[in-house]
Parts: sequence; C-alpha cells; structure tokens
Amino acid sequence: MVYPQPGKLQTEREVSVSSSLILLFTGLGCFIFGGVIAFFARQVIASRRLRLAEQEARRISEQANDEQKRILLEAREQAFNIKTEAEASYRERHSELQRLEKRVAQREESLERKSEALEHREANISAKEKEADRVRARVEELKHRQHQQLELIAGMSSAEARELLLQRVEADIRDEVARRIRVMETQVKAESNERAQRILALAIQRCATEVVAETTVSVVPLPSDEMKGRLIGREGRNIRALEHATGVELIIDDTPETVILSCFDPVRREIARNALNKLILDGRIHPARIAEVVQKERGE
Repeated sequence: MVYPQPGKLQTEREVSVSSSLILLFTGLGCFIFGGVIAFFARQVIASRRLRLAEQEARRISEQANDEQKRILLEAREQAFNIKTEAEASYRERHSELQRLEKRVAQREESLERKSEALEHREANISAKEKEADRVRARVEELKHRQHQQLELIAGMSSAEARELLLQRVEADIRDEVARRIRVMETQVKAESNERAQRILALAIQRCATEVVAETTVSVVPLPSDEMKGRLIGREGRNIRALEHATGVELIIDDTPETVILSCFDPVRREIARNALNKLILDGRIHPARIAEVVQKERGE
C-alpha cells in the first residue's frame, strides 16, 4: 500500500480549490452577462413595443381625425341641405302667401264690386217696386173706372155682368168638351181599326201557314233510306251540286224514304223534282250527272 506525500496532497487541494473558484467566477460572470443581455433584450423589446404602440396611437389618432373630418363634412352638408330646403320651403310658402293675399285682395275687390252691384240692384228694384205700385194703383183705378163705365153703358150691375160672363164661359167649356170628346172618339176608332187589322193579319198568317207550306214544298219519295246518303254524297258535294244547279233547297231529315224540296218558284221546284226522280231511277248520282240531268230538264 502506497500513501501520498503530504506536500503533494496540499498542492492538489489548492489546485482543486482554485479550479472551483474559477468555475464559480466563470458561472457568476456568465450569469451577470446573461442578466445584462436579458436586460438589454427587454429594453429593446420594450422600446419596440413602445414604438408600435406609438404608431398604433398615431394611426388611431389619424383615423379619429379623418372620421371627425368626415363627420364634420357630413354635418356641414346636411346643414347646408337643411338650410337649402328650409330656404326653398320658405320661398315657396312666401310665394304661396303672396298668392293667397292676392286672391284674398281680388275676392275682396270682387265682393266690393258685387256689394256695390247688389246695392245698385236693390235701389233699382226698390225704384221699380215703387213704379210698379204706382202702375198697379193706376191700373186698379182704371179698372174701377172701366167697370163704372161698363155698368153705365150696359145698364147692368157687376153681379149681372159676372153671371153673363159665367154663362158664356160655361157655353165655351161645353163646346170644348164636345170637341175633345169627338177627338177622343176619332182616336179610339183609329186605334180600334188598327188593332183589328193587326188581329186579322195575325189570323191570316196563322191560317195561311199550311197553304204556304203546301205551295212552296214538294215531296219526293225514295226507294229506301240508303238513297239519302247517296243524294248527300261525300262531304255533301252531291246535295250542294243539286241545290246549286236547280236553285232549290233540298231537305233530308228523319222522315223515312222521303226528301223535301223547298222553293217559292214552282217551275224550279218542278224541274228539281223531275231531275231527282230521274237520278234516283238511273242510280248514277254525282255532280257531273246532276248538272247534265238538270240541263236536260230545263231544255237547254
């Protein structure tokens, strides 16, 4: 077993202590240096934040100033518009008031003129009424004088004259009543004659219906109801050709085995009847054959 020497142990301890001190001072320096760096870094970050805050404050201030300017401009524009509208409304109302004043003044002048005209008319009416009263009094006086003169001339009183006048009026009324009665009798006779003529005409029309039907209609017998379809033809061309060629209306109804010819001209009706009988006997019924048979019946 080997033991170290005392001097050597002391030297190693001193070296160890100095190494520890160096490490300690180195760490402490690093800590201080790191603190200083952190302090400066915080200062830099704080100054940057301060600058950003100042920029944001300036931006907000600028926005606030712009908004304030915009609000002021809008307020000024609104105030100008309100002022303009108020001035226009004032001018309009002022002109309306002037028009109303002119109308009122015109009405007042018109009323004054009408009042003057009414006063003048009332004065004229009063004068005319006075004149009429004077004329009426004059007329009454003249009537009274005339009555007196008539009584003197006729030698009768007013009662007798009134009785005579009533008798004459009664005679005139009787004559007028008789004249009116004669006129009414004449009117009644004329109306009675007219009404009787209407009744007779209606009766004649009703009674003559059968006679007219007999003289304007001819009946043609058919061998069968199938012949009606052949007489009508496709799309009605045969019946149209027959009516056009003869000028007679061909009536094909539900009457069995019968065709009716209607026309006011008996000659046309007879030609159509003979032609139709020949066509039925021949059996060839078409537009060309119809025209040929009708021409032969006419003698053309």
